[in-house]
Amino acid sequence: MTKSNTQEHMSRLDQLSSMLKSGDYLTVGELAADLDVSRRTLHRDINILRDRGLPIDADKGRGGGIRLHRNWGIGRLSLSDQEAIDLLMSLAIASQMQSPLFMASLKSVRHKLMASFSSHQKYEIDTLKERIRIGGSASPFMLSSYETVLEGSIKPLNRAFLFKQQLEIKYRRADKQLTTRIIEPHHLYLNYPMWYILAWDELRQDYRTFRCDRMEQASVCDTNFKLRPFTEFQHMVDGDIHVNL
Repeated sequence: MTKSNTQEHMSRLDQLSSMLKSGDYLTVGELAADLDVSRRTLHRDINILRDRGLPIDADKGRGGGIRLHRNWGIGRLSLSDQEAIDLLMSLAIASQMQSPLFMASLKSVRHKLMASFSSHQKYEIDTLKERIRIGGSASPFMLSSYETVLEGSIKPLNRAFLFKQQLEIKYRRADKQLTTRIIEPHHLYLNYPMWYILAWDELRQDYRTFRCDRMEQASVCDTNFKLRPFTEFQHMVDGDIHVNL
């Protein structure tokens, strides 16, 4: 086989693999026609992909279908460190909301995610749920100033919150002035749909609340902090939550 033919064959195998991974139920005739090859060549290519580990099922008979085994892909999900952190945060929030819609496999998914973290990190994760509080709904007045939370600031927040690290933020106050703060994100509070950080503010040397939708930028600092109990922040969420100015 010439180099040109080899490249063409490799390209066809990649195309066949992609077609099978699409999840569509395809017949031998359809695949052969789409790839412009004979049925015999198609079966040869399928066997090559099987030898490479792709679990291909084929129904016998003239109109038989070709597809990947129904369990293909299960257990193959690969998450980055940040993706695992974001998913753990989402699971903790779902757990605190106590919605049956989200609870079916929550514990087993959480256990599988935790397997990728060190023993010290697992200890931090174990306290995660208790640091997230669910309140009522935001007032119409507060909703009038609500904006979409910037994704670029939430990822550093999730990491700093989970592993108890200080967070440097560019924060837009109610008067639109932009300030730089270094905060300790101790607890999160949902006054739907608005999320608040219950924090210790290094600049003010005092307890403060920060609206997540007002964070313009965020970056994780190297300094860790010791968790303060929620009771120290209780006064901030009793009644109407006080928004940091």
